[in-house]
Amino acid sequence: MLENIEEIKQAGLTALVEVKDEDALNQWRVTHLGRSSAIMDVFKNMGEVPKEERGAVGRAANQVKQALEAALTEKMAALHEVALQRSLGEEHLDVTLPGRAIPRGRLHPVTQTLREIYRVFADMGFQVYRSREVETDEFNFQLLNFPPHHPAREMQDSFYIKTDEDRGDNPFLLRTHTSPGQIHAMREFSATDPENPPPVRIILPGMCYRYEQVSARYESQFTQVEGLAVGYKITFSDLKGTLSDFARRMFGQDVQARFRASHFPFTEPSAEMDIECFLCGGDGCSVCKGTGWLEILGCGMVHPIVLENGGYDPERYTGFAFGMGPERITMLRHRIEDIRYFWANDLRFLEQF
Repeated sequence: MLENIEEIKQAGLTALVEVKDEDALNQWRVTHLGRSSAIMDVFKNMGEVPKEERGAVGRAANQVKQALEAALTEKMAALHEVALQRSLGEEHLDVTLPGRAIPRGRLHPVTQTLREIYRVFADMGFQVYRSREVETDEFNFQLLNFPPHHPAREMQDSFYIKTDEDRGDNPFLLRTHTSPGQIHAMREFSATDPENPPPVRIILPGMCYRYEQVSARYESQFTQVEGLAVGYKITFSDLKGTLSDFARRMFGQDVQARFRASHFPFTEPSAEMDIECFLCGGDGCSVCKGTGWLEILGCGMVHPIVLENGGYDPERYTGFAFGMGPERITMLRHRIEDIRYFWANDLRFLEQF
């Protein structure tokens, strides 16, 4: 048996010398190391070997198998080297040519707009405050003065999260706006001095989620930037002055702004802010739909109930709040007609920015 094992080894090594390419090498591997190979038959028939010889036969068979596998690895490396040399010899390589430039990543267009918004409000003394994306009904609606049967509470407008625990009237949901951050921020500020809470001047950027029918103008997720200022004797004039200055810094010193009455549960009075279309100069175009004005945000004076829920006495403190969509602003500035482009990850679109 030991003589046969040695013959198997010599036959395999001799046949390997004749192998000239990878196809022949694969065939050699199947023949000499495959399941039906001679060396594998030795292992299969080990039960027929006398008991006193099994140890020696097993060791010899293992040594032959390892030797053939090592020879296979060495031959494969040699064939790869030959193929590489042949390839280099056949190709015309000009080592003086410059290398291919490595593609550089760029900021997403919405991120660019966000950073510009941060810069403008930082110059005005606003700080960035981050709040959580998973909220409770209490913070997302109740503490913001949403009536119990407000349409925004309906399932078709919010993503509610099922839990094993029955939370009754206070379930978890993905926040539908960044406004819950107002309550978190005011409570955090007021906790430092409950009797005389410090003033607040922050912006709250973040992702929001609504169960919308996705279209060219609406997405189920979008970015929003909330603004909040709370202090003594803050008036609507302060709100108008702040946002008008923001518009000039963001869109140019000659841009005109107007405020239209509106309604939001967490502000009173409430307004929406339009700017004169910077694309047509107010003459009317397809972007402003012929009106000469572009809506960019909603705003208003913080409702007394919201101030109280945040730990600020509405008899002593007032404040204003606003919310804007960076995607909306980016679409207006660059004449982008479909909000879905921002999430499609199409390089043909993204490389333009």
